[in-house]
Amino acid sequence: MNKLQQLRKMTTVVADTGDIDAIRQYHPQDATTNPSLLLSVARDSRFAAMVQRALDLSDGSVGDAVDQFSVEVGCAILKLIPGRISTEVDARLSFDTDATVAKAHKIISEYEKRGINAERVLIKIASTWEGIKAAERLERESIHCNLTLLFGFAQAVACAEAKVTLISPFVGRILDWYQANTDQFNASSDADPGVKSVAQIYQYYKEFGYKTIVMGASFRNTGQIESLAGCDYLTISPTYLEQLEKDNGELMRKLTPPTETPSLPGLALSETEFRWQMNQDPMATEKLAEGIRGFARDQELLEQIFAEMLTT
Repeated sequence: MNKLQQLRKMTTVVADTGDIDAIRQYHPQDATTNPSLLLSVARDSRFAAMVQRALDLSDGSVGDAVDQFSVEVGCAILKLIPGRISTEVDARLSFDTDATVAKAHKIISEYEKRGINAERVLIKIASTWEGIKAAERLERESIHCNLTLLFGFAQAVACAEAKVTLISPFVGRILDWYQANTDQFNASSDADPGVKSVAQIYQYYKEFGYKTIVMGASFRNTGQIESLAGCDYLTISPTYLEQLEKDNGELMRKLTPPTETPSLPGLALSETEFRWQMNQDPMATEKLAEGIRGFARDQELLEQIFAEMLTT
């Protein structure tokens, strides 16, 4: 078996792309999208009909047209995968719990209008305190959430206590920060700070019996992926899916759950404790803010595309 086949024996493989053709080629269990990936799809002439359909279904506003487009892309992907699609809430709502909940309700409603059950959708939300609290409310309504832009242990602890369905710790972006701000430029994959962060979260969740799924994301090379073999889920771009598929070497499992049942409860952070721990983690603070700004920028670029089309 090639390494992609071996990986699938121990980890659920998710496609980190909005490219319908790539998903059709690699047959992932689940798929994730975000504003950056949706922007790429909107600019691709192969999917012009999908853009037009979103315009036709919209109420004439730019915001609704973008929402319709994100759901159209999600529905197209769901036809090709057996599992779930992650659809992201507007990053500009990352510090507004009520607005995030309202947007999640709208996204789920649009999927249901198209005959898609809410069980097949994960609402993707930035791992701010407000985002985690929104996810906690949504989970109580059986609307499942994927907490993204997760870089620090405090975020993972709060997500577990909120009983969110899935978290997406960003391996590559953690490495990016350490490369830019420390002397850790050539660490091996096992010593990679992004890999170590995900491994720590995985072991903590398993040790204390949390059901939240850990899905490593944002990879910079296949070595990072191989060092997390055994993680619950890994979301992988088509470039690295192809590299793993072409590699016939042996893949060893690196993460395994503990065999003993937990004897103590996990940590519970108040808002004050959460914010203090984030303040004390410059990497997590900076990368979270940077990620929100980046997704907000691409959301605005996506809106520009639809605004121009609505006025012509």
